[in-house]
Formats: sequence, structure tokens, C-alpha cells
Amino acid sequence: RLLTDPTFDPPGRRYNFGWGTSSTKLTGPAVTPQELGRIDAILLTHDHHGDNLDDRGRELLPAAGTVFTTEAGAERLGGNATGLAPWTTATLSAEGRPTIVITATPCRHGPPLSGPIVGDVIGFALRWDGQQHGQLWISGDTVLYQGTRDVAERLRIGTALLHLGGVQFPVTGPIRYSMTGRDAVQLCQAIRPHTVIPVHYEGWRHFRQPRAAAEHAFATAADDIQRSIRWLDAGVTTDIPC
Repeated sequence: RLLTDPTFDPPGRRYNFGWGTSSTKLTGPAVTPQELGRIDAILLTHDHHGDNLDDRGRELLPAAGTVFTTEAGAERLGGNATGLAPWTTATLSAEGRPTIVITATPCRHGPPLSGPIVGDVIGFALRWDGQQHGQLWISGDTVLYQGTRDVAERLRIGTALLHLGGVQFPVTGPIRYSMTGRDAVQLCQAIRPHTVIPVHYEGWRHFRQPRAAAEHAFATAADDIQRSIRWLDAGVTTDIPC
């Protein structure tokens, strides 16, 4: 059982993201940490933004078997955190369960040269025996750039969880820090996944492109991409063939 980017604080709080940027959480979690049960590993795209790891999410980290995150994040977190650089791999294995090979994938959480300001982020591609359509990929918070296009060249993706939202902050104007629906369509044209699951587009004030706008972008895509989109309902169990 894997968990990614745990955020379980109640709504209403404002979080500082650094360099004059901040955001307010608008909605609470759909399930409680207690309802999750045992967590074998946490896939943490980055630890330094509250919309990816808040206080109650941070409290869960010691109880997970392993926390995979960026190299810088692992140094900050310590304990059971393991840092991965882009394109390095790690393995999850347990008796009676399929072995999962995790490959860290590159992210750029903003425009060119923004790395020292926004910090390191990674995505995760998961491979195990018996996958029908290809690997499960969690894009992480990233804009569309060569690093994300490299995923299409190096990996066969079956299911893609794409972090959208078109993140913007008043202090930095039109600059975006995550993909829009239009970006996602371009990425899907390269990857051609069997299933696309949009995430990271609601519940926070800095998410500037809601679901309706992303749906409009997907509606202009090729038929196979339109058929691949799966919008998930928060708190509802959904089976996804991988």
C-alpha cells in the first residue's frame, strides 16, 4: 500500500512556500490517516511545500516502511527517508507480494533556472510483473519541459497521474509552476498512456486552473487521449487496470 504526498491538515490555514509566495488550503482531506491503515511506502515528490506535505502528513512518515523523496528532502527528513536522484531506482519487496521497481523521474517546478528558488522535486515510475499497459507514473509537481518528455522516450507508461493546476502566485505574475490541461495534452501526445488521472488541481488557492478548464483542453485532444482520462472522486475507491 503506497501513499503519495500526504496532506491531512484541516482547511483554512495559510502556508508559506518561500520567496514571498503562499497559499491557503480550501478543502480538507477526504479520508483520515486512521482510515488508511498500514502504509508500506510513501512516495513524496517534495517535502518543502505544504500542498505536498503538511503537518499531519509529516506525522505519518515515521510509521511508513520507507519514504522515497528527493536527495535534499531525505537529508532534511532523516529517519526512514531515502533520497533518489532522477533516473535512479529503488526496489520494494516483501514476501508474498510483487516486487516493485521505483524509478525517480525528473521534474522542474517552475520556469528555467528556477531550481534554486523552488527546490528539488521528483516523480516516480513504478514497474512490477504482470502490468498490462505499462508502468504507473506519478509526474510530480512540474511544468512541461524536456525532462518530462524524456519519460516518453525512456519508459512505457500505462497509467499517468499528472499533477496539474496551472499553479501561479500574485507576486510572480504569469509564471506557472505546474502543468495546465493544455500541457498535459501535449505530454500525453508523446507518452500515449492507457489511462490518465489528473490530480493536484483543486483544494488550494494557488491552483489557478480548475477541472473545467482542464476538461476543455482534453476535449480538444485526439480521441484516444480523450478516452484515457479518468477523473477520480475524492474518498471513493476506484479500480484502475495497470
